[in-house]
Amino acid sequence: MITVSIEYRDEQIVAFTITGHAGYAAPGQDIYCAGVSAIAQTAVLGLARHLSTGPQVQIVEGENNLLQCSLPVDLSSDDRYKAQLILSTMEAGLLSMQEAYPQYVKVIVRR
Repeated sequence: MITVSIEYRDEQIVAFTITGHAGYAAPGQDIYCAGVSAIAQTAVLGLARHLSTGPQVQIVEGENNLLQCSLPVDLSSDDRYKAQLILSTMEAGLLSMQEAYPQYVKVIVRR
């Protein structure tokens, strides 16, 4: 199962972590992994493109896969606003995947 952890601080998303494998098909051929990956990587690319200071990102490929992304603490209010638009859209997409495919995707929201 893919596990997504979304971390909030002061009612704003500040980080997310994605681990695991859906187990629907072999790595590289799994449509659920591909869907989660596309949503998350698009969010990371959006943050890198639209913020003055990009996010801290760690990617580890392997049996359990890992993507960690966190926002810098010193973002301007304009950058923080942009980040929330991007990250809340990512969250909506991932929650929709969880609703449709709960056996493959689990989203944990930490407030």
